[in-house]
Amino acid sequence: MLKLIGRGLVAFALVLSAKSYASLEIVITDGVDSARPVAIVPFKFEGNTLPNQRIADIVSADLMRSGKFNPIAVTRMPQQPTNSKEIDYQRWMKQGVEAVVTGTIREVGVNRYAVRFELVDVFKGASGGGSSSAIIGGQLTTGLSHILDARETTISGDQFRQYAHRISDIVYEKLTGERGAFLTKIAYVLVRDKADFKYQLVVADYDGENEQVLLRAKEPLMSPAWSPDGTKLAYVTFEKRQSQIYIQDIYTGRRSILTSFKGINGAPKWSPDGRRMAMVLSKDGNAEVYVMDIATKALTKLTNHRRIDTEPNWSPDGSKLIFSSERGGNPQIYSVNVASGVTERVTFEGEMNLAASYTPDGRGIVMVNRTNGQYNIARMDVESRYLQVLTRTYLDESPSIAPNGSMIIYSTLYGSSQVLALVSMDGRFKARLPAANGRVKSPAWSPFL
Repeated sequence: MLKLIGRGLVAFALVLSAKSYASLEIVITDGVDSARPVAIVPFKFEGNTLPNQRIADIVSADLMRSGKFNPIAVTRMPQQPTNSKEIDYQRWMKQGVEAVVTGTIREVGVNRYAVRFELVDVFKGASGGGSSSAIIGGQLTTGLSHILDARETTISGDQFRQYAHRISDIVYEKLTGERGAFLTKIAYVLVRDKADFKYQLVVADYDGENEQVLLRAKEPLMSPAWSPDGTKLAYVTFEKRQSQIYIQDIYTGRRSILTSFKGINGAPKWSPDGRRMAMVLSKDGNAEVYVMDIATKALTKLTNHRRIDTEPNWSPDGSKLIFSSERGGNPQIYSVNVASGVTERVTFEGEMNLAASYTPDGRGIVMVNRTNGQYNIARMDVESRYLQVLTRTYLDESPSIAPNGSMIIYSTLYGSSQVLALVSMDGRFKARLPAANGRVKSPAWSPFL
């Protein structure tokens, strides 16, 4: 039991930390050189009042952080075209670039800008292309096959970063066939030891920008979990000197208490349909996995064992929960059928496995694996049970998966500080998000917004 609590299998044992008021800085540590080379050409500005957000820089950073692309530096670009007609395809091919994004920003009124961009396939363009279609301004138009997408949208001056992430999503999907996740958010808990309110629940864009502090408290805040529609967070507080589960609307700030039973109230996780909440309660003596109907508050107890069962997480179809338990000796991952209550052991490899969650497609399970005393993020294939260790950082914990299944954000130690880090689902790309002031931990990646 002490092992489980010591490693944070019960959510309250985790001392959540987070970042300062400065934005998280993403430092790429591995995997860019093997990514696909693309070019995001600086957008040409036409007008008098230049916006302070550079769309091309944001799109380049997004694509690089995805782990799949390596945008070339502006200094390496053979030219800076503003549209597909100006592209010299042979020169780009010599650079090995497979796709180019061009664009313009035109001032059309007070704080109003028309942003146009094109995503161009260099190799198709070099071969002459062919009849195709593109989306321009939301309308389907006839074009050439080398123009993968083209759009024009009018935005306000405070929408540049958001629209840049939208462009990144479009580019990512066109080039990979998978939905992009750059318009998503992350939640985490900030611990600032010298502050009057030491613990803060923070929501930010996936890249750490546009921070919003939802709650400040003198007692620990733990285990943030997103609702499926991305409008609410469930989390654990100790405001009345006992653990409680709250739900808070991230837009209105309104919150309501969900549970306040004697003992442990922890590890909340929304069901895929948003109607139920999995959680860990010890109101009957031992820490067990329960499911609550949020509307009626009716409880269903899913596990009943003398050892601690904790950290529940839903399968994508809502039929199962996976959870951590010491019932077989060292902590391992188990699954329980929500309807029948039938339980089975899922993991056997390694000294222990903790904090598991399904990938969005349900084909994999991401977890913390301990082998030879090292705690690292790992992914297991559900069908073959093959387990791949993805990270080599130190004391990794609390993995959370991007809604498109491409990346994992997790907590780790860097030097003497707790920070967030990113790793691609194949383990090839890695990045670190150190905070300028504060300890960062227990991230939760939002659903698509």
